[in-house]
Amino acid sequence: MAAARRLRELGHVKIQRGLTEAELARVEHTFGFRFADDHRAFLAAGLPTGPSWPDWRRGEQDALRDRLAWPIHGVLFDVEHNGYWHESWGERPGNRREAAANAEPHLRKVPQMVPVFGHRFLPSGRGSYGHPVLSMYQTDIIYYGDDLEDYIHSEFGGRAPDRGREPQATVAFWRDFL
Repeated sequence: MAAARRLRELGHVKIQRGLTEAELARVEHTFGFRFADDHRAFLAAGLPTGPSWPDWRRGEQDALRDRLAWPIHGVLFDVEHNGYWHESWGERPGNRREAAANAEPHLRKVPQMVPVFGHRFLPSGRGSYGHPVLSMYQTDIIYYGDDLEDYIHSEFGGRAPDRGREPQATVAFWRDFL
């Protein structure tokens, strides 16, 4: 996997042996999502460790659950404090706390985003790959890499070779912010 190879070559990040199939299956079962194929291959090639990297092998489950919930909590914060409201949710209640309470069931149905590093995320989902890496801070969501390989280059060591294409948001709901 080119992204894992590039991260290893840069030498900025300590990388442990990759997650085994059994470890990946345990993570997916424990947290109720499936890694995208490229994310899974990246973690199987080597597990990056250190600040801001999710420790899928030994990390505290509550901390990992918080990281997985970060995108939803960010949207709920903006619903309650910044007036955000998605048009598909119907009419926004006047009370901000009631608005957040009404938004929450809708947000439980959106695709799960999985942390890669810090507040950079990929969508979950086996059988999928090549999604753009998104930087997600509340409803301020931007492309941070055309895909996982491009992200590793741009975040940790120069731009990847130009592939002659623009990133294409592929994930329902989250693409509305880009």
